[in-house]
Amino acid sequence: MAVTEKQVLDALRHVQDPDVYKDLVTLNQVKNIKICEGYVAVDLSTPSPMKDKIRADVTAAVAALGDVSEVFVNFSTPLATATPQRPAGATPPRHGAQQPQGPKALNGVKHIIAVGAGKGGVGKSTVAVNLAVGLALAGKKVGLLDGDIYGPSVPTLTGIGPRPPQVVGDRILPFEVRSLTGHSIHVMSIGFMVDREKALIWRGPMAHGAVKQFLEQVEWGAAGGGELDYLIVDLPPGTGDVSLTLAQTVPLTGAVIVATPQEVAVADARRAVRMFQQLGVELLGVVENMSYFICEHGTSYDIFGRGGAQQMAQQMGLPFLGEVPIDMRLRINSDAGTPFDNFTKSSASAKPLVEMVDLLEKQVAIRLATRPMAKAINFQIS
Repeated sequence: MAVTEKQVLDALRHVQDPDVYKDLVTLNQVKNIKICEGYVAVDLSTPSPMKDKIRADVTAAVAALGDVSEVFVNFSTPLATATPQRPAGATPPRHGAQQPQGPKALNGVKHIIAVGAGKGGVGKSTVAVNLAVGLALAGKKVGLLDGDIYGPSVPTLTGIGPRPPQVVGDRILPFEVRSLTGHSIHVMSIGFMVDREKALIWRGPMAHGAVKQFLEQVEWGAAGGGELDYLIVDLPPGTGDVSLTLAQTVPLTGAVIVATPQEVAVADARRAVRMFQQLGVELLGVVENMSYFICEHGTSYDIFGRGGAQQMAQQMGLPFLGEVPIDMRLRINSDAGTPFDNFTKSSASAKPLVEMVDLLEKQVAIRLATRPMAKAINFQIS
């Protein structure tokens, strides 16, 4: 018999906050419980710095109930808000003034996932492309939007050279990248329309307009042979205009943060996490790219100090989606524009990439199959 919310809540009455020695339920630290097909997510709000211990205790208590495949413990933050706040001192809008439109659902797309990073050079685009490919290989209909207006990498990573896309009426048809097994992803990038060496010297409003056009005018659903299950959006590095445009234009299912292990990358990744939280976007997880290197003799080297991004995820109460190694085959396939080859048996990256995709799907299932409309599953505890 499937575990119930009441059973999970009762189990949490036996888990104490390590700082005040009272249980989490009495302290009103349990904010949400979500259950989906054996996966249990518990959202906690606690000032305690001992989050690793709390996570371990909660996981053990819930897993002991039986019929639980996996437990996810997420620590909420007061920075997270679904409604952007007006800056202090800003003039309130005039009575009767037109208010900005909120995000609107994208026709033909079920889930939109942003892939971001605090800084460039961490392999964000590589992770975005391989997430899209991995989801396609798992049987999903997938689109990939290159939102990195100033430094589009998707054309190289997918092997599509500069050429104008097909336009039918006022709709733009994305390109298709297909594997030998018949799986495919549908792709759009500004890089298809400009010379590889041409610099786009655009101000923010121009980048804003390009992203909106790709979101609203590209025929994502029709290109995928019906409704897309996922649209993966590769964002520019940092916390600028494009990320804000995306969050304000369409309802995001969530965001994935990519970082390399060293502190200089992790520090910037934290800022990217805070940006999404301030925009009210759920964090689906953190990926540690270039986590380690395995030489031809099988020896593993932690070139950048393995585990830094994973530790950041634990400290911030975020799901960790896995480690992607430095792999020569992945680099070769990326340069050649053959991303489906990263998932073949000869690729050392295949196993961690498949695990990354699987964990992402689990997070999406947990967070979306049990939205607030399902009162019995997602509830607020007073």
